[in-house]
Amino acid sequence: MSSKFQVMIIAFMFAVAGFFIVWYKVEFLNIPLTPHAKKDYFTISAEVSFVGENAPAEITMALPAQQEDLKIISQESESGGFGFTISKTEEGERAVWSKRSIEGEHKIYYKITVSPEKVYGYIPEAKADFVQHVGNGAFDTDAFFALWGEVERAAALNLIETVRAHSSGPLTFAAQLIDQLNHEAPSDSVKMLLNMKREDKVSLITKILMHENIMIRKVRGIYLKDRQKVRALKEMLEVYTEDGWKLFDYEKGHIYKPNNMFIWQRGNDALFTAKGVSNPKLRFSVIQTQVPVISTIQQNIYGSNSEFLNFSLFTLPASQQNAFKQILLIPMGVLIVVILRILIGIRTMGTFMPVLFSLAFIQTTLLNGLVMFFVIVFSGLFIRFYLSRLRLLLVARISAVIIVVIAIMSLMSIISYKLGLTQALSVTFFPMIILSWTIERMSILWEEEGGREVFIQGSGSLLVAVLAYFAMMNEYAAYLFFSFPELLLVILAVIIVIGRYTGYRLSEIFRFAPLGHS
Repeated sequence: MSSKFQVMIIAFMFAVAGFFIVWYKVEFLNIPLTPHAKKDYFTISAEVSFVGENAPAEITMALPAQQEDLKIISQESESGGFGFTISKTEEGERAVWSKRSIEGEHKIYYKITVSPEKVYGYIPEAKADFVQHVGNGAFDTDAFFALWGEVERAAALNLIETVRAHSSGPLTFAAQLIDQLNHEAPSDSVKMLLNMKREDKVSLITKILMHENIMIRKVRGIYLKDRQKVRALKEMLEVYTEDGWKLFDYEKGHIYKPNNMFIWQRGNDALFTAKGVSNPKLRFSVIQTQVPVISTIQQNIYGSNSEFLNFSLFTLPASQQNAFKQILLIPMGVLIVVILRILIGIRTMGTFMPVLFSLAFIQTTLLNGLVMFFVIVFSGLFIRFYLSRLRLLLVARISAVIIVVIAIMSLMSIISYKLGLTQALSVTFFPMIILSWTIERMSILWEEEGGREVFIQGSGSLLVAVLAYFAMMNEYAAYLFFSFPELLLVILAVIIVIGRYTGYRLSEIFRFAPLGHS
């Protein structure tokens, strides 16, 4: 296998691995690709109002469980002096407020904040969960017809036989039943059943499904709409089939759960109960807010069950995160250097020295950084030429230049401070050793190649540094590399591929242009 083929295979594997991890984090871990992305948060408030009767009081309310496409971010209770606990029942958790003795009007609030996003590691409910708290025994037919007259029983049985004839299982039976009860031209049996004072449509649907030993449960939910105030949750029905739980609307029949519906309760228990109080009422409201996604990433990580995110840079302390935000910019600058040197043919002083200057420009701002660069380098060159006449050894000469550079930086800081130019104080971020070696390299190059070569390599270094600065200052690039450090594999793949390039550089087109006219 040739080395070129190996390079292409390695680069391809790196690129695929990098893009795959990025896709996984965006699709399953809900990390966005843009820094300005905003996330919708919905705060659902449940308000329980009642009047105390100067007796021990206990109020309970069903609490929602985590859902696949609506992630619960936070929950909190405003108890107003009541004791608050959460109890676990067969149908889920319930909030319990209690107090020894109360009187007068009171209100209790329970707030839940949810975000429309997929929940990592969500496991749908199984049939066994339902059987434990509802059961699947035979329905008592005698109790079903106990309060009905002969004509009403005959109408119910006739409706059941009609639905059975047009259905093949629990799903189609429930769909056909609801369709029959909502038909524009209902049959005589349906008309008779709907006219019974003892039964309503919801009760009829529930009892007939239970008569057929079809496992069902109630579902109560709320639509997530901004500034919505509702007094009651929308009640629907779930029927268990071979394919799992299927949702039914009492008017529309079988439906898929709307994306903007938050299921507050599943099961047949009461939504809320109140003991020792009078006139209890429960109402709900929804408020929508938009939150910058960057401020929520930390919550996503610590609220997730993903072990993958335990190794994310977001789990580091804030000081170390800031350090890596700078470090992860370097590969972008390195890529710029590789492209400009190998493909364009720009000559620089040192291989990756321009990247270090770019980091310094980020701290000082570009204009201030360029001014400081010229002042320090030209001053250092003047001192270096003078020291060369003293015939000092290389180590001593470099050490002397470093001291001179530090002295110049200190003097510039003092002058800048006196003039009120506070941005110039960040001159201390310049890499002193690199500046000293730059001065030494320029002076040697001047002696060996002349001032023209110094100008070419010096201006080339500054050009590369400025271009790398703009690439590294791009907020989208900074965000992507910090949030998706696996993109380093993609940059590595690109650099490996470019490293095999042995063709003409762009600058050589101008160099060999005269040969085309000969």
